[in-house]
Amino acid sequence: MNLIITCTRHFEDDTKSEITTIIQECGDQSPQITITEFSGILSVSTTVNPLDVIKKIRQKLEDEPWEIRYTSRAIPMYDITKTDITQITEAAIKQAKTLHQDDTYRITIEKRNSNISSGEIITQIANGIPNKVSLEKYDWIVLVEILGAITGVSVLKDSDILSVEREKRGSLD
Repeated sequence: MNLIITCTRHFEDDTKSEITTIIQECGDQSPQITITEFSGILSVSTTVNPLDVIKKIRQKLEDEPWEIRYTSRAIPMYDITKTDITQITEAAIKQAKTLHQDDTYRITIEKRNSNISSGEIITQIANGIPNKVSLEKYDWIVLVEILGAITGVSVLKDSDILSVEREKRGSLD
């Protein structure tokens, strides 16, 4: 899995078809798209860079907004681990090595079907990254997406996460 797609509940099949078409247009003719056990969430494994998929969706929103009817958000996932605090922390710290010394970051945890402590994950990650934490004015997001037994971890910019609603509102400005 290198991309998480969200949609409105019960529109997973339509979203899967929509995303399949977009990824095929990007060059991967057989992406693996799975409707997860969590309503409104699809996991995607593709050979295409997830940021290229997001770029393609943004392009479609600008040129042919009617083509994007079901996708709500697209989130790149750069590492997948078991839902284990140690493995999650290691993945986050490894990716955070790309931060410059004066870059700030925030940690965001999205938890589904897990009793693992968000506070403990945040503490462990923050202890392992020497940069300054800033919840309001941050350069990077350390995103932890817990989907039951598996967890996606990404260190990314705000602009790397696609929110269709935000994009559509932005185009009205």
